[in-house]
Amino acid sequence: MTHAPDPIHIIGGGLAGSEAAWQAASMGVPVVLHEMRPEVATFAHKTEGLAELVCSNSFRSDDDEQNAVGLLHWEMRAAGGLVMATADRHSLPAGSALAIDREPFSAEITATLAAHPLVTIERGEIAGLPPAEWSSVIIATGPLTSPALAEAVRALTDETALAFFDAIAPIVHFDSIDLSKAWFQSRYDKGETEADRTAYLNCPMNRAEYDAFIDALLAADTAEFKDWERDTPYFEGCLPIEVMAERGRDTLRHGPMKPVGLTNPHAPTEKPHAVVQLRRDNALGTLYNIVGFQTKMKHGAQTEVLRLIPGLEAAAFARLGGIHRNTFLNSPRLLDGRMRLKADPRLRFAGQVTGVEGYVESAAMGLLAGRLAAAERLGRDLGTPPETTATGALIRHITGGADAKTFQPMNVNFGLFPPLEAVRGGRRGRRDRYKGYTDRAKADFTAWLAPVAEPAG
Repeated sequence: MTHAPDPIHIIGGGLAGSEAAWQAASMGVPVVLHEMRPEVATFAHKTEGLAELVCSNSFRSDDDEQNAVGLLHWEMRAAGGLVMATADRHSLPAGSALAIDREPFSAEITATLAAHPLVTIERGEIAGLPPAEWSSVIIATGPLTSPALAEAVRALTDETALAFFDAIAPIVHFDSIDLSKAWFQSRYDKGETEADRTAYLNCPMNRAEYDAFIDALLAADTAEFKDWERDTPYFEGCLPIEVMAERGRDTLRHGPMKPVGLTNPHAPTEKPHAVVQLRRDNALGTLYNIVGFQTKMKHGAQTEVLRLIPGLEAAAFARLGGIHRNTFLNSPRLLDGRMRLKADPRLRFAGQVTGVEGYVESAAMGLLAGRLAAAERLGRDLGTPPETTATGALIRHITGGADAKTFQPMNVNFGLFPPLEAVRGGRRGRRDRYKGYTDRAKADFTAWLAPVAEPAG
């Protein structure tokens, strides 16, 4: 009888931890998944479910030929990823994007992992470093890592903690939106189905309405930071709307409120000066989130300012926006090429705490960490995916490709990929270049998967 390997302990039941647990268990290695909720709550989480989506409900573009995050979707599906398979079953119309019905998504992942014979879920905080007898640990605690664990890692590495501010967008009850002013349309009518082409609700503004909105936004009361938070930067890909407005009155018109690719059926001859978009947040269509409207405004100010948007004058909010401090490692300095802490290689990190940004990127790092840890347990030599793949480009960036002195969280993008010789110098168009990247990545990722294409268990 073959002796079962010792379990891998995974700390954190978010997207990365859940995916890591699934991958390791699918390879025949037992897993103990530690999640501190509900015993210890966080600012952002509302439930005790695994893989809860706390900010947006979007996995962004699902285009695996022209978009780097869409390619990452493809790679995770090819690797039998739990997160992507579950996301596909709970997807919502969102044009060319992949949006998720967040509550059933989390519920299914929780139930799937709870039912797996090699997965044990333990509730409660791991305060400080894991016990010495845990010889293989994946820390996937995300940006809201508990202070005790974050301090223990800091002491172990003698590294000053790194952090940035992240913000959450408000969610509106659909039946409170005035459809005599708002209309359904995806930008440029993108999408293969009618549901996709009408996945967004659009609220138009003329010049006077936009100016009044910007004035109110700039005058609104915002959350005050503690003294120890004042030097914390924002993540540039998730700036609060009031911070964008401070950079220039037209900044929002060229960002989340850009009016291009849309025609207002209520006034087809009038071009809006700006447009606020809302995207369906659940399968029932009863909730819509305001796209790109992360905010640090105080709750009272939010309701006043957001009700200046045409169509939202009587908006009822299921959730108002907020801001929270995210912690991440200086991974280029602290982690080796297989995501292990150089100061204590039994500890492997995954997810947003490693310095990737975004739901999909976090889950992808969990997928990779789970496979690497399981292969190590089984005595297999599994390297990381080639840097020509989306997963490989991310892991290379965070474990050595980025400059440790200026390291900041990063979304996956084609700028992280090695150039294609055939398209170097711009001799072909961007669409050809991106297709070249994705074709090469799919072939290389498939080859990387081949040795573990038939995991045990």
